[in-house]
Amino acid sequence: MTDYAQRLREDRAIRDASLALLKADVSHLRNNLTGKSFGERFVDRVSEGAIDVFEEAVEVADNHKGVLATLIAAVFIWFARNPILSLFSDEDAADDDDEQDRAR
Repeated sequence: MTDYAQRLREDRAIRDASLALLKADVSHLRNNLTGKSFGERFVDRVSEGAIDVFEEAVEVADNHKGVLATLIAAVFIWFARNPILSLFSDEDAADDDDEQDRAR
């Protein structure tokens, strides 16, 4: 019988500890929910996520500076492609073609 009594005391202690943990979790959850509105919590989580993404991007950029420089150069060249191509085009040939078309 003492074995059952010992086990009963242990089970009650485990139950009481679990109940205390559950009550602490519920109390913590209530404090978190009553402190801010849904919109404020949403903005906080989104901003935390954005900060994490930015920090990761900075770290990756620091580790891969050559790739970043190449990417920036490629984007610059892409936006400047028309002026660059006009430097290499033969404007005289285009003018001659226009004059020949007008003569016909």
